[in-house]
Amino acid sequence: MPSRRHAREPEVDPFYDMLFNMLIAFVFCFIVALLAMNPKALKAGDIPAKAEYIINVSWPDMNPNDIDTWVQDPGGNQVWFRAREAGMMHLDRDDRGLANDTIIINGKQISNPLNQEVVTLRGIAAGEYTVNVHYYDSKDGQPVEVTVSVIKVNPRAEVVYYGQVSVARKGDEATAVRFTLLPDGSVTNINTLPKTLVERI
Repeated sequence: MPSRRHAREPEVDPFYDMLFNMLIAFVFCFIVALLAMNPKALKAGDIPAKAEYIINVSWPDMNPNDIDTWVQDPGGNQVWFRAREAGMMHLDRDDRGLANDTIIINGKQISNPLNQEVVTLRGIAAGEYTVNVHYYDSKDGQPVEVTVSVIKVNPRAEVVYYGQVSVARKGDEATAVRFTLLPDGSVTNINTLPKTLVERI
């Protein structure tokens, strides 16, 4: 595996990363709870149209390894940790395993166990999307089981894909899912045919 292509952005306070992860988890749980309590109450327009789809990539809590998410849209635009916005896609967070996931408060170490990256599709661009995971860095040399879900947000939350893919070692890349968006926003042609996205410089 080649060395890191470019240095990451300057490290930020891990407390903000932990708060961001907690916010994502809370919002997702709130939407699911709202659907369970009163699904008929959610009509078109009830959920603000800030995103059309959410792609969630996660791996086991407290796993120290760094998994990167790569998403390509029909126009060939790609989001990843060095290009967080492309086309109508946005990578909300680059999760680096346990890096930046601990803070010290009153002499006690507090850890955020959640490993999660989220990509939002903020509009409908018809065509095929590819979601890949890349085993960027390993702290323990162990394979990592990655869970990927694609959630349609509007007009109501709907899971259109949920699956797992395993990456065995540092440098491995795997296609988690490929799907096609139609002009009306519906999804078709869901598959896991391999396609390479990771740039190797």
